[in-house]
Amino acid sequence: MLLNCDIGESFGAWTMGMDRQVMPFIDQANIACGFHAGDPVTMRNTVRLALASDVALGAHPAYPDLQGFGRRSMALHPDEVSAMVSYQIGALWHIAESEGGSLSYVKPHGALYNDMMRDPALLEAVLVAIRHSPRPLSLMAMTTRDNGRIRAACQDHGVDLILEAFADRAYDSHGYLVSRSQPGAVHRDRASILDQAIRIAEGRSIPTIAGETVVLEADSLCVHGDNPESVEVVQAIREALGARP
Repeated sequence: MLLNCDIGESFGAWTMGMDRQVMPFIDQANIACGFHAGDPVTMRNTVRLALASDVALGAHPAYPDLQGFGRRSMALHPDEVSAMVSYQIGALWHIAESEGGSLSYVKPHGALYNDMMRDPALLEAVLVAIRHSPRPLSLMAMTTRDNGRIRAACQDHGVDLILEAFADRAYDSHGYLVSRSQPGAVHRDRASILDQAIRIAEGRSIPTIAGETVVLEADSLCVHGDNPESVEVVQAIREALGARP
């Protein structure tokens, strides 16, 4: 089981996250591309930090929503979505290449990530942007109880799929993330986060917010390192799952 982290989310004089502390424990860095967080200098510095730790580079494109941190849905035409995802991939692509690295995947952020899972037209728009990238890139997307539709869409576009689960988020009975607006959507307790991470990695069921259970197939586990306590949790998950491959 690989570990990934949303990272590079500082902006100008504002610092977010503990990128340097969490980087040694992860395998994949989802780097903000400037639309919900990040800026050119932050993107470059994050690429350098990831390359120094031999961490795979992923683009983390979002709706153009700095004020809302990309967590607000926007009524955009699929062509607009495809163009804005291409734009963000291109920006990080060039920075990565200029630093001697290369992108390997794309993970949409926030509302765009959730919207594409429920709207086939938006998923299609994201896949078109990925397919037209200079070199093959994978799509990192949310695993659910049934991944048939997204597998078929990726296959149609010749895009490899990385299924992602979350250690610190609550799920509903269909295997979708519970909205952050609902109580209990984010796990705060270290023991609960570690238990969910291990259960997912071992292919065992996890409890849903309604008290049912769901089994989630996953290739990569998303962890968050935005404070000292969460970095300790990431380290504990890394130790529980074994050394980086």
